Amino acid sequence: MIVIGVDVHKRTHTLVAIDGITARELAVREVKATDAGHLDALRFAAGLGDEVVWGVEDCRHVSQRFEQALLAAGQHVLRVPPAMTGQARKGQRQPGKSDPIDALAVARTVVREGVDRFAVAFLDQPSMDIRVLHDHREQLIAERTRMINRLRFHLVVLDPDLEAELASRTLDRASILTRVRRQLSRLPRSAQARVALSELTHIAALTKEIDGLLGELDRLTAAQNPGLRAETGCGPVTAAILIGQTAGAQRFTTDAKFARQAGTAPIPASSGNTNRYRLHRGGNRQLNKALHVIAITRARLDPQTRAYLERKRAEGKTSREALRCLKRHLARRFWKLLFTANTSPQPAQPSVTVGAPALMPCSR
Repeated sequence: MIVIGVDVHKRTHTLVAIDGITARELAVREVKATDAGHLDALRFAAGLGDEVVWGVEDCRHVSQRFEQALLAAGQHVLRVPPAMTGQARKGQRQPGKSDPIDALAVARTVVREGVDRFAVAFLDQPSMDIRVLHDHREQLIAERTRMINRLRFHLVVLDPDLEAELASRTLDRASILTRVRRQLSRLPRSAQARVALSELTHIAALTKEIDGLLGELDRLTAAQNPGLRAETGCGPVTAAILIGQTAGAQRFTTDAKFARQAGTAPIPASSGNTNRYRLHRGGNRQLNKALHVIAITRARLDPQTRAYLERKRAEGKTSREALRCLKRHLARRFWKLLFTANTSPQPAQPSVTVGAPALMPCSR
């Protein structure tokens, strides 16, 4: 087996091929981050042998086009988190940092950890579309928040009484925006007043676009995975995160691997007579956030979930430990929903609560 480590950049990609058993360096190639460069990379791999595994540094948008080109050509592609290559780089005798050194570290990380330890890249364009729309909506919300903060500072100077009356998180409502616009229109047409009105117009436009994206995500997630949307606490935003950030649950062969990716798999922290587990702070924090929101919502709305949490507290677990057990259960449940939706069409399943027998007991 040949392992090719890839250090990705916007303009070029550096490839280093090593032996899958001895980790001995075999060849180095730099290709352009274009379609022609992708073909050059495939020719490079074809000259090395039949059994080739690609370890691509997972750098979101920078690695996306190259990864899609490899998958379209039927290549076996693994996503290697950049944080995992640090240990491989420390073990090298060659000091310093360069693109070939980084690519070599990626390849040796795959050999050291084993091919089965990494998530397999999977080409799922509908899921990627949902992810792109969700990310764009989050960016628009962040931009609107910055603009609202600037508007409130202007209002402190222009009309402090009006600013004091505005409750927090209300400047995204049409009625409040209309009221503020009416008040600003009565003030003298100073430069600051004109800027405040301009920001008010932009906030209204951003709010309209954000609401439109939410409606689109609602339709797309319900169409792609109705069983996921039928779950208690899984709205269009959390469903978009789960679908988009997973981008093909087939790449996780077990629910344990998905739980580790989502940061919900507990990490052993035992010593001597002390047997305990600690929180996993790694993994995809967007997936972790979605599962956390669902867990909190279920704890508030679902009586069986509340009973499950009480049972865990009665076993001696703290509230945070009980919540981590709940999130691990949810990772198993939602992995099954994501996996079945991507393998064979199935009708929407009824919501399964934490207290149901379908979920294994948590001993951690």
